[in-house]
Amino acid sequence: MANVTITLPEDLKREMRKRKRINWSWVARKAFEEAIRQEEMMMAAERIDKLRATGKTPGWSGAKEVRKWRDASKSS
Repeated sequence: MANVTITLPEDLKREMRKRKRINWSWVARKAFEEAIRQEEMMMAAERIDKLRATGKTPGWSGAKEVRKWRDASKSS
């Protein structure tokens, strides 16, 4: 595993020293993982938005298509 050095305000470091039972490496690792997960989700949402914007088919309606298939299945 790699080591990472972070800079903290002195008052935060003092408070952390008081809480000896907390595994601060684990807390930091989980925070880093969560930040990465959120960034990946945001990037995925942006890619989906781009696909939606470029994938518009003129004259096509999802509602009309569903209605067509429902009507066809009723007549069968």
